[in-house]
Amino acid sequence: MDIKVLGPGCANCEKMKGLAERAVKELGLEAKIEKISDIQEIMKYTMSTPGLVVNGRLKHSGKPLPTLEKVKQLIREEA
Repeated sequence: MDIKVLGPGCANCEKMKGLAERAVKELGLEAKIEKISDIQEIMKYTMSTPGLVVNGRLKHSGKPLPTLEKVKQLIREEA
């Protein structure tokens, strides 16, 4: 599983990365989690950050941040 967290490095982007890491761990999945901060790369998926991309599909973008349970659901949909 390939997960990308999109964002320039703001606090919310870091929180999103933490949520993704925790969700993967709690679900017992193996995943490569990558933080993308290059604006050109981010714009391939969305204009609103933070963003969550799972297996090439944009699952969330912008605020408010999703809950841990929502992140788990978004990841589970692609597992």
